[in-house]
Amino acid sequence: MARSHPIKKQFRDAEATQKQILDAAELEFARHGIKGARMSDIADRAQITTATIHYYFENKEGLYKAVLQRPVNEVQAMVSQLKLNDLSPEEALKQIIRVAIAYEAKNPHRQMLWFQEASQNQGFYFKQSNVESLHEHLIQVLNRGMKAGCFRPLEPFLTLTHILSVCLFYFTVHENWKHLNSGSDRLSQEMVEKHTEAAIEFILAAVKN
Repeated sequence: MARSHPIKKQFRDAEATQKQILDAAELEFARHGIKGARMSDIADRAQITTATIHYYFENKEGLYKAVLQRPVNEVQAMVSQLKLNDLSPEEALKQIIRVAIAYEAKNPHRQMLWFQEASQNQGFYFKQSNVESLHEHLIQVLNRGMKAGCFRPLEPFLTLTHILSVCLFYFTVHENWKHLNSGSDRLSQEMVEKHTEAAIEFILAAVKN
């Protein structure tokens, strides 16, 4: 009978514990920001001790930075797998829109992280999370499309802002807008797919020559 390797098991346990902490912290930071969130509440939500949190993340600031960095790293990995340079600018833009919306649909509360960061800290920690490297994918697609003549002349960073607004505002205002049409679940797979297709159509109409 094969025996499990203790080092591998220990690694898996550590990885699972860190994810458990990050998941709990993310919800608390999304609700209260770094200033209002309490380590004891995070520990209670994660069903661990505060000492365990300090073991992995040192302090609340270290944990907050890790929480902000996680979505950047996850989306970076997803976009890197798309091989955008092998796609036409139009198809590459479609794929970026699909990934952005699908990711937010799975994590609809994460937009509140960025809202809390902007409101409480004026982006102090945001600028440390290397978001520019993530945005560079979209900017390169826009520049490539303009060079090829399939996109009209655009100001890339401003256009990036408009595209992300079309994709993500849907989730930012969800808790308010769900009351405008109580008979519809805006986070259902059907509604998110409708939002995705409408966003693609709207954005392509705006950028194409």
